[in-house]
Amino acid sequence: MPLKIGVLMGGPGEERDVSIATGNAVTKACIENGFHVAEFSFRKNYKKYLDPMIKQDIIFNALHGGLGENGIIQSWFDENDIKYTGSGPSSSALCMDKAKSKDIAKSNGVLTPKWQLIFNKEEEIKIKLPFVVKPNDQGSTVGLSIVQSDIGIKSAIEKAFQYGEEVIIEKFISGKELTIPIVGSTALPVVEIKPSNEFYDYECKYTPGMSKYVCPAELDSSIVSLIESNTNILFEAFGCSVYARADYILDNSGQAYFLEMNTLPGMTSTSLVPKSANASGIAFVKLISDIINLSL
Repeated sequence: MPLKIGVLMGGPGEERDVSIATGNAVTKACIENGFHVAEFSFRKNYKKYLDPMIKQDIIFNALHGGLGENGIIQSWFDENDIKYTGSGPSSSALCMDKAKSKDIAKSNGVLTPKWQLIFNKEEEIKIKLPFVVKPNDQGSTVGLSIVQSDIGIKSAIEKAFQYGEEVIIEKFISGKELTIPIVGSTALPVVEIKPSNEFYDYECKYTPGMSKYVCPAELDSSIVSLIESNTNILFEAFGCSVYARADYILDNSGQAYFLEMNTLPGMTSTSLVPKSANASGIAFVKLISDIINLSL
């Protein structure tokens, strides 16, 4: 009997459209794998699908950000004995919390840019310019600004607080933007991202042609080994399972700084995990099958 796969997509957040694009791509791959597929697309009420979800062998979680990535959905799945792809509730919540994950990275000896967590717009900023301002619990660079001078501080903080109650101020590191997926216990090739804009923002992430990618990234083998090692250390330290993607900045002196771990990386035509997998000889259809089988 073919596996019965439910694909959960949509959601209420800023990343809804990306989630639907991921869901559609996953559905297509599942059909090519010969699986039976049921799509569950929602805006607010995912619980209405409880009965049909229970009948699936597993749910492929194609949500991004918000309740799909912060442990809420994962907890609900666990409460109802529904199998699902990816990490569990605690690791999902931890990786969504940028400050906590950076704290764990630091305690594990992994370099990460200096940061400060603020809880209101009037707090004194102790990080020196230039710095990055972003909500502490959003993905896809939602609400993110790079601040180069005093003039931009107020508007950047106000923008970030529109998307969350906690805002992280992080020292800006100039350099190469790198990312590395991990599937199972295997680190896939590092990808270098060359965005058309100042940084790898929402437009560059999801608009074909707005970024160029080098995969495998052209780096010294020692740097690749360090990034692979750090990613494996953090994947375990965060309690992640099945797959994730870690983001880094490589500065001009060759120091690799960990930025964040994404437990539900995108699976669209422009997404980074499929690009990396493809560079190691894993086609998209096989990648989706591997993620499902590792999650069962």
